[in-house]
Amino acid sequence: MLVGAAALGAAVSAPGTARAADPAAVGGERPAFGAYLDYGPRGVARMAELSQWLGGAELRVGHTYLPGDSWAGIAGDVEFLADWAGWKHSGPDRLFVLNVPMSARNEQRLSDFQVRSDLWRGAIGWNDLHFRLLAQRLVDLGLRDAVLVLGWEMNGTTYGHRCGPDPVLWKRYWKRIVTTMRSVPGQEFRFDFAPSRGKDAIGWTACYPGDDVVDIIGMDSYDQPSGITFDEQVTEPYGLQHHVEFARAHGKPISYPEWGLFRNGDNAEYMRRMLQWMERHRPVYHTITDYCPHGVWQCATNPRAAAVYRELMSEALPQPPEPVPAPPVVEPPAPEPPAPPAEPPVEPRPAEPPAQSEPTCTEVDLGPWLGQWMEEPMCVPGVPEDLGGLGDVGSLGNAGDPGGVGGAGGVRDLVDPARWGLGTA
Repeated sequence: MLVGAAALGAAVSAPGTARAADPAAVGGERPAFGAYLDYGPRGVARMAELSQWLGGAELRVGHTYLPGDSWAGIAGDVEFLADWAGWKHSGPDRLFVLNVPMSARNEQRLSDFQVRSDLWRGAIGWNDLHFRLLAQRLVDLGLRDAVLVLGWEMNGTTYGHRCGPDPVLWKRYWKRIVTTMRSVPGQEFRFDFAPSRGKDAIGWTACYPGDDVVDIIGMDSYDQPSGITFDEQVTEPYGLQHHVEFARAHGKPISYPEWGLFRNGDNAEYMRRMLQWMERHRPVYHTITDYCPHGVWQCATNPRAAAVYRELMSEALPQPPEPVPAPPVVEPPAPEPPAPPAEPPVEPRPAEPPAQSEPTCTEVDLGPWLGQWMEEPMCVPGVPEDLGGLGDVGSLGNAGDPGGVGGAGGVRDLVDPARWGLGTA
């Protein structure tokens, strides 16, 4: 991505890197991240300001570019490298990412013929001295473990160090630079091969110079072209998925030296999906290009995407511990009133015998002599009082039996004292 900063003496455009086997890329920690904020001292100062905007989140990656308009700049004869060295040494585990042009005419829109000529000269060693001086300058500043994004976005049409005019010469030139810089004592550089996403002018795999001279396989991925969805950015030829799979096949970690918004404007969906993609695939590092139209903190025209970036990348501020609630006072349940005593069982009463009618009784006239001895009148049961005109009780006897009770004498004869020799009173 062309960032054009000729007036500043720096070509601002693309990648930077970290460690090929960084713990942050393997473990559960957030991948190391940072931002391109400016090429020189202002960029260094803004690192702390961006960290503050993100709630104190640690920006472990500092990213800048060497100017691509002179061999002196490519050789590291620039003051701002000392400023970045100071930033790196002021914190533990910081990564310094430096984009290194392969041509001193990098921003001049060279023809394919001119590019091919420059690649040939580089491949045969004409530029070795410049790269050896750069390596020594970095070692002297204590930046010996810098990640060098060499010849970034080589698959496009923008830069003088592009690959398309002659991939074979380009790869030979890359190998020559890496071999030269690694020959400097004390260096521990890692070289990041970082094309732009998609095919562009040439499929970037055709420019890959080999596993022996590449430490990290990066990708610059902006939200373009217009109308493309994030899913299409993943699945397109030479897209995000191809990048991950290619790096895995070559046993290399990945990085995203340049990424950000672009032709689809304030695209919060792209911002969220890109951050989630990087969290899932664990790059060694990623650095957003933070100026308009790509950025979030320094670009007021992207408020929605900025809110997403800040939400997902901010350090969670420590929250005061929540008071432990007192255990609720459990009132003992009110005792239930005793159940009313059961009604005593009603003892069955024996059934009263049915009332019996008094037997019919006929009073007997005992005469004056016996009657005086009886306290109660004497009656004969079963004899109705009304004998139906039988007359006197004596008639109860059997008429045919003079000796019976019902004979002629009847009851009156029975009770006659003279009959029994008793006489009268």
